[in-house]
Amino acid sequence: MSDPIDLAAFPDNFRWGTATSAYQIEGAVDEDGRSPSIWDTFSHTPGKIDGDDNGDTACDHYHRWRDDLGLMRQLGVDMYRLSVAWPRVMPGGDGPVNPKGLAFYDELTDALLEAGITPSVTLYHWDLPQVLQDRGGWPERDTAEHFAAYASAVAERLGDRVTHWATLNEPLCSAWIGHLEGKMAPGWTDLTAAVRASYHLLLGHGLATQAIRAAAPDAEIGIVTNLSTVHAATDSPEDVAAAHRQDGHVNRWWLDPVHGRGFPADMVEVYGVELPEKPGDLETIATPLDWLGLNYYMPAHVADDPDGPAPYARSVRREGVPRTGMDWEIDASGIETLLLRLTEEYGARSIYVTENGSSFPDRVGPDGTVDDPERRAYLESHLAACASAVAKGAPLAGYFAWSLMDNFEWAYGYDKRFGLFHVDYATQARTIKASGRRYAEIIDTHRKLGRRAA
Repeated sequence: MSDPIDLAAFPDNFRWGTATSAYQIEGAVDEDGRSPSIWDTFSHTPGKIDGDDNGDTACDHYHRWRDDLGLMRQLGVDMYRLSVAWPRVMPGGDGPVNPKGLAFYDELTDALLEAGITPSVTLYHWDLPQVLQDRGGWPERDTAEHFAAYASAVAERLGDRVTHWATLNEPLCSAWIGHLEGKMAPGWTDLTAAVRASYHLLLGHGLATQAIRAAAPDAEIGIVTNLSTVHAATDSPEDVAAAHRQDGHVNRWWLDPVHGRGFPADMVEVYGVELPEKPGDLETIATPLDWLGLNYYMPAHVADDPDGPAPYARSVRREGVPRTGMDWEIDASGIETLLLRLTEEYGARSIYVTENGSSFPDRVGPDGTVDDPERRAYLESHLAACASAVAKGAPLAGYFAWSLMDNFEWAYGYDKRFGLFHVDYATQARTIKASGRRYAEIIDTHRKLGRRAA
């Protein structure tokens, strides 16, 4: 039984949303001038994706977006977080804009606004144009500069209507999982390349923030970070030190630079890689933000691992605790802890939970419905924790449930389902799940509270 949600804790102007990303839902990978991304390449490399799945068709959102807009209206959300596909808008990576690619997002933006839904646009959700990867990718400084040019082009086209922008989604995944662990595109296992990629991702964030502001002065700009609470497996000095390194790896490495603190010195020492710093870079990375995005899924429990890869901390699986279908531990208190940490330690003025959700093996029942009590409980418990954080002073401005619908779940393929809507990939039929109905009910109840208060 999850804790009741104190919906009255959320301000009347709290924003309720849901989220997706381009490669996970759009499909149409070779239509209207789109060039391959690193995820096209990675997903077509044998053995990289469960079931040898790929995003060629995904949810066919590129053709079915009008129907998907109807799904958002069913939920009653007032914001929709989408990502723009860099290889669709700028197929050459640094070349001219593709009119057809940009027109897709232009039309989608207008339709969202007409439906009373505010678009929240993420410029980079991992789909680097392959042509830029062929020239070195994120370990090269040029990629950060090309990203700023791409950001400028999108902001110039959409900035008269889009005010809510995120530069990067989860740069940790791009750098550490893509370049150090090799489990995501581009599939490298090179610590030096990973550290350089992390640096240039954050530099690109700063440059893009400046580019968006130049094109759209009224823009509200943030960065989306995926953070975890980190716990030592035991109280031994070795495990406690490992937990501090893990916190540096997943949290401080990304938060400190964008808040003007530079890269954590202890982690620079742990990695042993010289940063490709040039004068003025740290100031650019710390370009002021309007809001900070938090993606939260699970806590981390770690033990010392001196013979493993940096940061020399290995995950420890705790038994007897609830877990999602991804085998991720469920701990709703972690989202409250992180919201308060961002408020108290980093002085965040405005925070959005930009992703929060769970995967379970959903099936459409004989009566045509999808009952997903585990996801419903996950949603309720995490929203209750968010409300508790707000009551304690966290400036939480909105919540985006991940995800609008089941989609291509990166290296896990199509087997893992996070959606509030079930997708039958053979027919592309969308079916609302019980969790989706519950989310709509929560949104409606909060709105009625606000109307009564007025």
